[in-house]
Amino acid sequence: MRRTSGIWLICTLLSASLALPVAALAQETQSPVLTATDPAVLAPEAPAILPHDLSPWGMFMQADWVVKTVMSGLAIASVLTWTVWLVTSLELITAKREARRVRMSLAAAPSLHEALAGTPQQDGPVRDLIAAAAHEVDLSHGLPPDGIKERVGSRLERIEAAAARHATRGTGILATIGSTAPFVGLFGTVWGIMNAFIGISKTQTTNLAVVAPGIAEALLATAIGLVAAIPAVVIYNKFARGISGYKALLADISAELMRLISRDLDRRNLAGAYRDAAE
Repeated sequence: MRRTSGIWLICTLLSASLALPVAALAQETQSPVLTATDPAVLAPEAPAILPHDLSPWGMFMQADWVVKTVMSGLAIASVLTWTVWLVTSLELITAKREARRVRMSLAAAPSLHEALAGTPQQDGPVRDLIAAAAHEVDLSHGLPPDGIKERVGSRLERIEAAAARHATRGTGILATIGSTAPFVGLFGTVWGIMNAFIGISKTQTTNLAVVAPGIAEALLATAIGLVAAIPAVVIYNKFARGISGYKALLADISAELMRLISRDLDRRNLAGAYRDAAE
């Protein structure tokens, strides 16, 4: 009887010791365990919201004062470029139209004084050419023809040079803007990127919300520099061709004037020869 009781006590203790690990294992299997393939682990983090306004105006307002100064200067240069384009284009169009009309009038005129009477009365290079030629002929009345032609040619040459200098006003500004604006914009970009990296070092983070605004502001300076430089270069080249054509028209007018003067001098010499023969 005692042996049976002892066996029963041993079996009871063994059952209790085995029941405790099984209950703990069951409790562990009931608690959720996150694995690498669990949706909660794979769920993306909420995107970082950029605290800056990344529109062009917003980036300008939030930029460093050096970058703002660069952008403002480039914007003024761009406005100046288009102002020079408008003013010089109108002047060239008007001057070329007048020069073509006067050239045709000189080609059909029989004498210098008649050509002078048929030219417009407003001041301008074309009027100055004809008036200077007529004035020199009047001053040199009775002198040898070769000296008259030389003096008239000298006057016409200087008037052409003055007209060319007047026509090129503003083109120097275009050349300066076209050659320096990209580098000025690049300076603003370098300065802005330096500030962006300084901000990264202070915040100790490479989050897009910290990096993107500063770099975008820096690149905006380069974009404005290109916007100012490219039209300036194109307009400068266009004006260079237009001014060359205008100078060619003035040279044609000078050649027509020299032909008229030569014709008038030959008539004068022929009339003097007839008069001397009649006497």
